[in-house]
Amino acid sequence: MKADLILRGNKIFTGLADQPEEAAVVILGNKIVDVCSIEKSEDYAGEETTVLTYHDQLILPGFHDAHLHVILGSLVENFSVSLGEARSEEEAAAIVKKYADSHPEEEWIIGFGWDRNAWVNKNDPHKSSLDRLLPDRPVFLMNVEAHYGWANSCALERAKIDNTTPAPDFGIIEKDENGEVTGILHETAMVLITRMAYHFSREKQEAMLTAFLSHTAKHGITSVDDLYASRANEALEDFGLFKAFDEQGKLTTRIHFYPSMNGDIERAKALRDEFRSEKLQMSGLKQFIDGVVTGHTAYMLEPYRDKPGSHGEPAFPEEEIKKWVKEAEKEGFKIRFHAIGDRAIRLALDSFMEAKKENQTSGLRHAIEHVEVIHPADIPRFAEVGAIASMQPIHLALMPKESYTDVLGMEQSRYCYAIKTLQEAGARLAFGSDFPVAPINPLLGLHRALTRMDYTGTEPWNEAEKIALADAIRSYTLGGAFGVHREHELGTLEMGKLADIAVLDCDLFSIPADEIKNAKTVLTVMDGKMVYERERSKRFAGSCG
Repeated sequence: MKADLILRGNKIFTGLADQPEEAAVVILGNKIVDVCSIEKSEDYAGEETTVLTYHDQLILPGFHDAHLHVILGSLVENFSVSLGEARSEEEAAAIVKKYADSHPEEEWIIGFGWDRNAWVNKNDPHKSSLDRLLPDRPVFLMNVEAHYGWANSCALERAKIDNTTPAPDFGIIEKDENGEVTGILHETAMVLITRMAYHFSREKQEAMLTAFLSHTAKHGITSVDDLYASRANEALEDFGLFKAFDEQGKLTTRIHFYPSMNGDIERAKALRDEFRSEKLQMSGLKQFIDGVVTGHTAYMLEPYRDKPGSHGEPAFPEEEIKKWVKEAEKEGFKIRFHAIGDRAIRLALDSFMEAKKENQTSGLRHAIEHVEVIHPADIPRFAEVGAIASMQPIHLALMPKESYTDVLGMEQSRYCYAIKTLQEAGARLAFGSDFPVAPINPLLGLHRALTRMDYTGTEPWNEAEKIALADAIRSYTLGGAFGVHREHELGTLEMGKLADIAVLDCDLFSIPADEIKNAKTVLTVMDGKMVYERERSKRFAGSCG
């Protein structure tokens, strides 16, 4: 038997041990047929075999991003204005104006990433600053956390939002002291605009998916979990687009998608039956329990420090959430809950426990997404319930930690992103990016998991929650595979598994943790095919970046 591709190197991290080793990965078709010594790999080399030797570059399983949003991410990354660098409301408006002038063909000006916590004046922006520069073109700009947005008057008028418009359930239309709409829309209130602004042609959607697949391949990502991205983004859902790419052989990243859990079990069952290929699967259901801390929409056990009359509220009535979970679990669906506040996390765990008891089920691998602020009493419950802690270490860099401590107080802030504590309590971890909320690059996530560096990059946040590099990599590879019940096919480099592999330009185990963020992917193999290769001249650079 002669191989199609052999990858040799001094630093191969299979995921089965805590350190890389010298070895060769032998690939035939779309499978790994052997992981063996370099000497033995000679037996598999034939005239048609491609043999690549990487010396001290790290070879590891392809990354599995366990939480992102495919089309929304591509829209933000490639087809909108980025506001992450703005340091004031005025600067953000000026960036939008410049973008609009250079894109006269776009009917709607869509943007993403503004963060008032990074501004000198930390107040929410106002529609008037956009109106002055763009009075006649509709503008909608999502906040960095994607849970509230900023619109100009033209967009509000098109959506028929005025002072008398009622807010939908779990939504807020901000108004000033005079009852005038300010242009800030929270949670489901954004739907009033996005159902118009996010209406794209099939051609543009195809361009978005193509750009996304190129982006993941460049970063060594071979599998993703595409999670329902809220009612504000439902206009972007088109699973038929994914299927068309799959049938045409154009999927270079495996997609496991989780549509909305909303009580419609028959629709969910139909989707599960229709999407079950090796590269495209409907893997479960997802729903929101709460919002975000900075918007005071995270569901908390105690009132917010800076808003004593509020502790947030659930996105749906608690009993309705529990009913949906019981119905979905009875049909064998994995469930994933967005739960950021400690009360939301407790509700998710309670829902899983009650459903498990009533249905007499086990092993469905439900997950709680984000797990940002947890009560210590609930930490051991993850292992008891069998729930996965699906977390995004890169969120540590999303905003100044003061935006949490000021809102929550120091005591609750001690339990922010308690990754190591959860791990030590027996919770299974799965890492992702939450792209486009944060950059998709998994090396940035690994860097934050090991250093716990905050928004400034100079000070660790809850430093005791650092984890080891091998564990962080497994959380970004095997953790995702386990979450979709595919650890027998994906997540480690072993004989018989699908050939999904990444090669980095340096050995992460041999460099300081702070340098991991500079590492680059030089090769991505998905399903046995090379879907990305960095320029040959850079393949053997020998140092990160």
